[in-house]
Amino acid sequence: MLEIKNLKASTDDKEILKGLNLIINKGEVHAIMGTNGSGKSTLSKVLTGHPAYSVDDGEIFFENTNIKDLSPDERAQLGIFLAFQYPVEIPGVSNEEFLRIAYNIRQKYKKLEEVNPIQFFDIIKPKLDLSGVNVEFLNRNINEGFSGGEKKRNEILQMCVLDPKLAILDETDSGLDIDALKTVSNGINNFMNKDKSLILITHYQRLLDYVKPDFVHIMYNGKIIKTGDASLAFTLENEGYEGILTDIK
Repeated sequence: MLEIKNLKASTDDKEILKGLNLIINKGEVHAIMGTNGSGKSTLSKVLTGHPAYSVDDGEIFFENTNIKDLSPDERAQLGIFLAFQYPVEIPGVSNEEFLRIAYNIRQKYKKLEEVNPIQFFDIIKPKLDLSGVNVEFLNRNINEGFSGGEKKRNEILQMCVLDPKLAILDETDSGLDIDALKTVSNGINNFMNKDKSLILITHYQRLLDYVKPDFVHIMYNGKIIKTGDASLAFTLENEGYEGILTDIK
């Protein structure tokens, strides 16, 4: 699904990613953990083509297509989705309108028929159930006046509606109480199947109690320095980063 080779990237003339390598196959869940400033969020933005970041070296292959020079919307059309760490509020645009237009753009890209509002409601209703979102969300402006948990659930709803092949969730668990965490985790698990891939960027083990990763990667100074199974997250939870960082220094 995704292959990253020796990726180096910078912003404001500061190098953040310093030769990162990663391979993700279909059906896999990869958790990326690391200290603040290690480059986790930068990786998510570079993968989705954020214009504030420049790729200085390396390659990014998505389903064997080199996407390094593609625009954010072109990458999204191929099937890459990013749930933001800090979802923005967009006054004056309802969730229903936003999602329907985005859905129809995907339909047009796939050379399928666009849907009207009535048809779209039939499509989105099961997605609401999958993501644990109340139908009242559809009439509200995007994230306007939403609590932190509502914003994160709204991101999961967008993911379920747009149905990407690769979803990147940047600290989707941050700021969630235990009930909201369970709801968001259920939405993630309902979304996943053998043909999709998932990157979870997180600081905490607690999300991984509900969404089980196949691999856990530790980032430090712009690189992945250690990879393991789900038990690696438990080690971090109990011992912190000091032991791992000591080993590589």
